[in-house]
Amino acid sequence: MSNPIYEYDKQILEQHLDTFGHVNNAVYLQLYEEARWDFITKNGLGLKQILETQIGPVLLDCQLTFKAELNNREKIKIISQARTEMRNKYVMILDQKMVKESGKVASTLTLSVGMMDLKARKLMAPTPEWLKALGIEEFQEP
Repeated sequence: MSNPIYEYDKQILEQHLDTFGHVNNAVYLQLYEEARWDFITKNGLGLKQILETQIGPVLLDCQLTFKAELNNREKIKIISQARTEMRNKYVMILDQKMVKESGKVASTLTLSVGMMDLKARKLMAPTPEWLKALGIEEFQEP
């Protein structure tokens, strides 16, 4: 079963900083989202397809941990990987982390993600197209 790791390179810029001179907590979530959009778009399910099919990902909860400070002009890599097991038949788990050039992990994020039928406004089981976009051939139900 395939379970690829997606990498997204980013440089911390002045607009990411707060008054303490490091990355603001809310900006971490924005950067992680940017990385998620990058890999699902590269795997054929970007905003255009979401609007056409009326099926898209929704975040249900997140666990964000800060491990090391990120500073101005620092280069980072955001690493994303879906787990092969699910919380239940509707909820997938996605892990992400920000890694500094030194290799030190600056932050980790674990997300519960569901697929939403945007017409019916309810969760649905992930489609084969979404599984493929995440790099998973099939999930293992609990």
